[in-house]
Amino acid sequence: MEAKHEPFGPHMTLHRRQVLGAALIAGAGLIAPTTLASPVLRNSPSPPPLPARPARPDMPPALQSALAALDRNSSRIVHRDRIALADYSQHSKEMRFMLVDVAGGRIEKSYLVSHGRGSDPANSGFARQFSNRPGSNASSRGSFLTGETYVGKHGRSRRLHGLDAENDKAFARAIVIHGADYVDGEMARRHGRIGRSLGCFAFERGEIADVLERLGPGRLLFAAA
Repeated sequence: MEAKHEPFGPHMTLHRRQVLGAALIAGAGLIAPTTLASPVLRNSPSPPPLPARPARPDMPPALQSALAALDRNSSRIVHRDRIALADYSQHSKEMRFMLVDVAGGRIEKSYLVSHGRGSDPANSGFARQFSNRPGSNASSRGSFLTGETYVGKHGRSRRLHGLDAENDKAFARAIVIHGADYVDGEMARRHGRIGRSLGCFAFERGEIADVLERLGPGRLLFAAA
């Protein structure tokens, strides 16, 4: 279940993703392209952080936060032309995980994504609370660095490294990107929500390969709420 290559023109119906894209077009120049010589997890020199930019009042808050996180972590994020934004203020039936082309000013694709059981004990479809605590089974907010691909019990998956105090236990908690049967477009249509994870970013089985390819190592994944 996806939305492919969404340019934002005057003939489209105004909705959340259009507003997000329009703001990106206006603000894409805020992030200057830079290339690092080697991955952030190695002990190698890195360029100085990009200077802070003022927030634009016309940007949606989730996008403001994501671009600010990209700016703040500029010396740690290897690839900054594309970022991922998980907007946990939206219901789980919505395609609330967006791959954002920063330079091009558009949302490349959108996907269904799970949140953790601990974030939604009532199984309402909304993430109500967040935690960095091991055993909480909750989602965490903040900035994540995408890591290596590995094959585990959910098949091909991607490790994540939390960059903020509110998610810095992500690697130890095994919070990763993976596919799951409980994330399904038909389930969202029939039951009005998708299933919950143990805190991971879980995607539809038919989409996980695409997510892993587009969101490779060394990129920013920002979880907003």
